[in-house]
Amino acid sequence: MRRQPDPTQTPYHLGRGMLLLGWVAGLGLLSLLFSDILEQQRNPNARLDTVQTADGSREVELQRNRHGHYLARGTINGQAVEFLLDTGASDVSIPEAVARRVGLRRGTPRLYETANGTITAYTTLLDTLALGEIALQRVRASINPQMEGETILLGMSALKQLEFTQRGDTLIIRQ
Repeated sequence: MRRQPDPTQTPYHLGRGMLLLGWVAGLGLLSLLFSDILEQQRNPNARLDTVQTADGSREVELQRNRHGHYLARGTINGQAVEFLLDTGASDVSIPEAVARRVGLRRGTPRLYETANGTITAYTTLLDTLALGEIALQRVRASINPQMEGETILLGMSALKQLEFTQRGDTLIIRQ
């Protein structure tokens, strides 16, 4: 007659522990997968490729995100940042926390009219601003103490130096 396994013995507990560990690992991997998918939907331009055209200009293509905005990773003075293209903003507008992180100093206070009313922001000058291999020098910007988050508004002080064309959900920026 064969003995039934004793559930209080170590092999039984080890099997249960391995099953639990497998479930936890599986849920962790699914969580990472879905967070990557959500980030790709929020910012489909996390990695920018620059194309050199026949006439010597540089082009970067941006895809519109699921909310209809153009977000892109870039740099300010060599520091990684995230931009939101905003043709309604007169200057590049930088949240104060980001300005501190990239080493910008407050300049003269200036009043700006925004959708939320009049605010005081501080002028600053960016040595370099880059999207992919498109680089701009000495770009006028403002440090905005009321802005929250990490996203910088890429306003007309930078965009007026570029040519851009929209086709469907794609925005082509050319320098």
